[in-house]
Amino acid sequence: MRTKRIRGAVALTAAAVVAVATAGCASERGEDGGGDENKPFIFAGAGDPESLDPSLSTDGETFRVTRQVLETLLTHEVGGTEIVGGLAETWEQSEDGTVWTFHLREGVKFHDGEALTAEVVCANFDRWFNWEGTYQSSNFSAYWQDTFGGFAANENEQTPAPNYKSCTAQDELTPVIEVNEYSAKLPGGFTLASMGIHSPKSLEAYAAAEPPAEGDSLTYPTYSQEVGTVAGTGPFKYAEWNKGNREVTLERNDEYWGEKAGVKTVIVRTISDENARKQALEAGDIHGYDLVAPQDVQPLLDAGFQVPTRGVFNLMYLGITQEQNPALEKLEVRQALAHALDRQKIVDTILPEGGTVATQFLAPTLDGWAEDVPTYDYNADTAKGLLADAGEEDLTIDFCYPTEVTRPYMPAPKDIFESLKADLEAVGITVNAKAMKWSPDYLTAVDASECGIYLLGWTGDYNEAYNFMGTWFANYQGAWGFENEEIFDALAEVNTEPDPATRVEMYKEINALIMEYVPGVPISHSPPSIAFSPDVNPPTTSALTQEQFAEISWK
Repeated sequence: MRTKRIRGAVALTAAAVVAVATAGCASERGEDGGGDENKPFIFAGAGDPESLDPSLSTDGETFRVTRQVLETLLTHEVGGTEIVGGLAETWEQSEDGTVWTFHLREGVKFHDGEALTAEVVCANFDRWFNWEGTYQSSNFSAYWQDTFGGFAANENEQTPAPNYKSCTAQDELTPVIEVNEYSAKLPGGFTLASMGIHSPKSLEAYAAAEPPAEGDSLTYPTYSQEVGTVAGTGPFKYAEWNKGNREVTLERNDEYWGEKAGVKTVIVRTISDENARKQALEAGDIHGYDLVAPQDVQPLLDAGFQVPTRGVFNLMYLGITQEQNPALEKLEVRQALAHALDRQKIVDTILPEGGTVATQFLAPTLDGWAEDVPTYDYNADTAKGLLADAGEEDLTIDFCYPTEVTRPYMPAPKDIFESLKADLEAVGITVNAKAMKWSPDYLTAVDASECGIYLLGWTGDYNEAYNFMGTWFANYQGAWGFENEEIFDALAEVNTEPDPATRVEMYKEINALIMEYVPGVPISHSPPSIAFSPDVNPPTTSALTQEQFAEISWK
């Protein structure tokens, strides 16, 4: 239940950001040099990247940066959700879906000069499979575990059994990856930013590095925080990470195997406050930013800025952690929460135009979304009656919400929290508000079952319903705190069903099963906007929040 973190994100997104430039920078950036590829493009997002190594991350702000540097075997068509070749020009799978053969592009070089080969691809996959110690924590390896299961030697009984079997180099440019059984997560899993392919020199440095420290504070290995070790094959390479200025500088890879980037330098700088991002764009301090506040879209358009809107491929939900509060284990209480929330009010007053109320844990644009699921219309009287039936008229709930962040599915966390809090209080629930900084505090607290209820969401990584439903409900997770073998078994069965049409019907049934159980409350789907200055040829927007900065140029 990350946000891309996935488990989300996101994006799927989607991942880095830009704070305000200081006086005098305009002349340094060549503000008057229209069409000048030497003029840096400065982009602002909503949060800092977690790491320069996407293998360790689950956050869309990280992936926004790392996608420009590290490439995956497969990717998505520009602006769409269809899977196409990435580092692998073509690929095929065995009839039973357990053997995946990739045919790599010729002549691809890493930023450090090393060649892309099948052996290097296998070394990457074997690195993830053989992670030990703290690397096996879901804080670092969530995407690996979600996609390929556990490790060569699981160290925790709750870690899933591994589905990854092996990777062998059939020849210099043909890696063959085998899994133990068919999975609906493939081939989509091969497009994940966390599966970016690293150079052999980088892998050697990672193996020699100290592992992440254990303890309550989430720390990353040194190599992943310093420019100079992580090398990929992408159109940009890392140049600097100035943490004081909260910005990452990327330089064009002039040896790139594909079309060269339209600008030589991209600066991704963090501006956590959405109003500050808007002001920075208007002042000319930045040239683009993500997650435009809904009320700012039209004024920016009227002022001549470009504000394209992404397609809807996300979900915001109210998560419920049953084991954090015994009252939440009662179905009537969870149903009461669902009836107590005026979700249409959030759509009408907070979300951008085109937002919709969610009825289930799946975006309506995916096959498997079901017309016929149990629904919980807003009705305060019904909510009060259910609380009374459960003997919980005096219920108190810890309600966590994030600060210093906006997400594609959650444009104004505090406003959304206040709206939902008022709804809960209106039916007699006492709300204990717990505000936390997004990363790492909030996400860590949610995963550690420290919140009774919380706000989170998901932007799809690829076009498969399991990427939503399985991410949350395939097994026990601390964020949800429940054991429901019927749901777990149903998702395990659909994950191994090779026929897409059969899977769609199975997903519909599982959607109904989940909404009958009410593990949480789906809130809404939201079409996020991204803004650019008038002098920019912007990248193609992606519903998966996977924009490629290499497409950017100056008019």
